[in-house]
Amino acid sequence: MNLFSDIRTTVLSALEAMQSEGALPAGLDFANVTVEPPRDASHGDMASNAAMVLAKPAAMNPRVIAEALAAHLTADPRIESVEVAGPGFLNMRLSVTLWQGVLAKILDQGADFGRADTGQGKKVNVEYVSANPTGPLHVGHTRGAVFGDALASLLDYAGYAVTREYYINDGGAQVDVLARSVYLRYQEAHGQEVAFEDGTYPGDYLIPVGKALKEKVGDAYLGKPESEWLLEIREYATEAMMDLIRADLASLGIKMDVFYSEKSLYGTGRIEAAIAALKDKGLIYEGVLEPPKGKKPEDWEPREQTLFKSTEHGDDVDRPVMKSDGAWTYFAPDIAYHYDKVMRGFDMLIDVFGADHGGYVKRMKAAVSALSDGKVPLDVKLTQLVKLYKNGEPFKMSKRAGTFVTLRDVVDQVGPGATRFHMLTRKNDAPLDFDFDKVLEQSKDNPVFYVQYANARVNSVLRKAEAAGLDLRAAPDLSQISHEAEINVAKKLAEWPRLVELAARTNEPHRIAFYLFDLASEFHALWNRGNDLPELRFLQDGEDATSVAKIALARSVQVVICAGLGILGVEPVEEMR
Repeated sequence: MNLFSDIRTTVLSALEAMQSEGALPAGLDFANVTVEPPRDASHGDMASNAAMVLAKPAAMNPRVIAEALAAHLTADPRIESVEVAGPGFLNMRLSVTLWQGVLAKILDQGADFGRADTGQGKKVNVEYVSANPTGPLHVGHTRGAVFGDALASLLDYAGYAVTREYYINDGGAQVDVLARSVYLRYQEAHGQEVAFEDGTYPGDYLIPVGKALKEKVGDAYLGKPESEWLLEIREYATEAMMDLIRADLASLGIKMDVFYSEKSLYGTGRIEAAIAALKDKGLIYEGVLEPPKGKKPEDWEPREQTLFKSTEHGDDVDRPVMKSDGAWTYFAPDIAYHYDKVMRGFDMLIDVFGADHGGYVKRMKAAVSALSDGKVPLDVKLTQLVKLYKNGEPFKMSKRAGTFVTLRDVVDQVGPGATRFHMLTRKNDAPLDFDFDKVLEQSKDNPVFYVQYANARVNSVLRKAEAAGLDLRAAPDLSQISHEAEINVAKKLAEWPRLVELAARTNEPHRIAFYLFDLASEFHALWNRGNDLPELRFLQDGEDATSVAKIALARSVQVVICAGLGILGVEPVEEMR
């Protein structure tokens, strides 16, 4: 039930009637006509831009259109009044029975209220985290992990068939560095003195890996040249790191559907097949790139390379896929990986990258556009940096990791639910301050607490209702929900289906967190009004029917809060202690 969509349909029907009457010319495009909440709630319940967007194509004064449209809309019993504002905006006030009907719908549909069919079963691949398998996940990965997982849940809720995927970057030189670092810990486990040179990984997390390797192979690798142990330790260390990463993700409640190995692309013909597909489209050629911006010509050494005509698909410059020495560039396996996604039949691809990958977006979009003939859209979401604070001071580095604060450092301090919610209190491309004290603070300034507190208050009401012997299975008389503070809560609940569709369409799960805070605020405002006005309290002494109706409103709030928290991957709190 999307009430905004329903009223928009009413507006469109009124516009069609005006066309039939000759009050509007035929052939107008209504696609940009919207019905949405007004920016200022005092202006009404819903606002429409219909007259403003149709004025120019209709060659009419927008106020003339608005006034004629208002006359049509006021004939609808669900619409109490329509006001023409400014140059031609329409502000509508809806009947109380409509808002009461929203509560009835929520209680009837339960957790399915707001669940959309926007996706219509389309297959979407959401790739996120995809950190190098060289150590535990750090706080930057945490934000990408939470964002990607919440986005995947949101799209699932909106009717898409979602695959959660992790791309294991195990094909590059960094995994050789990992193997050498594990070898040092292996030597250390045998009692040898070792030194971690620049470029190796000194974190304590590799100590148990070195000890486990000793238990597995004994002294088989001691004193041997690198050529005899590098490949074996590389494979062993990579799997050990992936076990660590899977455990890190599990601590946040994240479970991937697919772990895809970059290494599986090499020596299997997959990279060659992807480049051949581009070549068949006339998009691969031998050439010399222009000097990079900012470099003097004498600093630029021109050389012929194998290039992809990415400029034909929106990129700024063409991109090399093979070096002059015949080796693949780092872009080539990424092309092959996304070609594999296209061949797997996904209708839409989403990549979640760190902010440092911003320069990679256009070339990757160009590759997918070329490989799919423009049929498979790729949306790349960048997650900005996270700054950690504790007691007002920057949070120090983790000894265990060696050089960074780990995901586990964060989760162990504040818990998975608070971590996930707070990571979504800013848009993904905006910097985020994560203050451990603020995240655990029990106040209105902490959105995590405020939303959970609303759910806990509903549970408190339900426990008291049970103790009082109220039968909440009985159909409530929702006509008793009529006070302005109660209707304000119902109005906010009515926004939920529209919000889900909007957040899914824009791939922005942070909208869910924002909405939940707003809903919790309306609920707490109603609760606090009850301190002064006894008739607003959820339990009315000696008035069972009234109590059941008012508790129905609280139950509706809980349904939507739990649905929203479910999308964010946050467990609702039953009771605040």
